Amino acid sequence: MRRIVLIIHNVRSAHNVGSLLRTADGLGVSRVLISGYSPFPPVKDDARLPHVAERAGRQIAKTALGAETSVAWEHIDELGAALKKLSSQGYKITALEQTPQSVPLNEFSPPYKIALIVGNEVEGLDEAALNQAQVHLMVPMLGKKESFNVSVAAAMALYHLRYS
Repeated sequence: MRRIVLIIHNVRSAHNVGSLLRTADGLGVSRVLISGYSPFPPVKDDARLPHVAERAGRQIAKTALGAETSVAWEHIDELGAALKKLSSQGYKITALEQTPQSVPLNEFSPPYKIALIVGNEVEGLDEAALNQAQVHLMVPMLGKKESFNVSVAAAMALYHLRYS
């Protein structure tokens, strides 16, 4: 079975994080890394103020529906170091973002080990993350809107990565 790592980077909404965790559970993602200012569920020895950690946990739980306990996830401080480590372990680093270099999702044949980075709901992924990605992927749009919600786009991409 294909090994997929989902990286949630600078996603603002706890509800989107919860939805992404639930999608990761449903599609058999091996591991989820949460970085940047993305909210994350409470952890042992949490450095955040207790009320901040509890609030994030409650909001994530609303959409994760338990996936925050069933999916292997971790909060990471340094995205760049994590991407380098994944790359050294043989993962192809991909970014889900509309860029001039983006490959339409339906034209991409995923390798056995793949890491998918998703980012901010409005601004997308920052330049540093994009520069570390070996491939940029995009979900082709047919309507008047320019993008899908991050959790919806990630679900489409993860489904393609799992079943292609």
